[in-house]
Amino acid sequence: MVTKQQKTEMVAELVELLNGAQGVYLLNFNRVSVKEDRELRAEFKKAEIKYRVAKNTLIKRAFEAIGGYDIPEQYLKGQTGLVIGYADPIAPAKILKDYTKKNEKVQVKAAVIEKQVYDGSKLAQVASLPTRPELIAGILGSLEAPISGIVGSINAVMRDLASVIEEAAKKRAA
Repeated sequence: MVTKQQKTEMVAELVELLNGAQGVYLLNFNRVSVKEDRELRAEFKKAEIKYRVAKNTLIKRAFEAIGGYDIPEQYLKGQTGLVIGYADPIAPAKILKDYTKKNEKVQVKAAVIEKQVYDGSKLAQVASLPTRPELIAGILGSLEAPISGIVGSINAVMRDLASVIEEAAKKRAA
């Protein structure tokens, strides 16, 4: 049996993991084999995403300790695993979407992105959002486009001016 001290330590660990989290996903992993669990954990480890399993009451206490989270009771039933993303809240959704296509035993109960709760059925929509690096690349690309247009215009003017000077020089020489 788990002692009160161990529960307190587990809540403290969960609070530490949840602090600074940009995306938290609540999983139902009922009927998942050890092999399948290891595969999923390996995917998360590659992407530097944390994964913890805990009792629902301890998860609820951790969310309450942090504050700002309003997780409905319906998501804290059955076996629950926490998938925690820090740098990019969408990266775990992409991994989970791909993994749930292969293995229907893993189900996403809910997604909490920047303290906003979404039902697990919206995983495909969340996973279709661009990741932070994709957003940055898009912004930089759109910022670069006007600059390259200006450079192209300046080059065209310089090229036209050079051809006018060349034609004038030919007429003088003739």
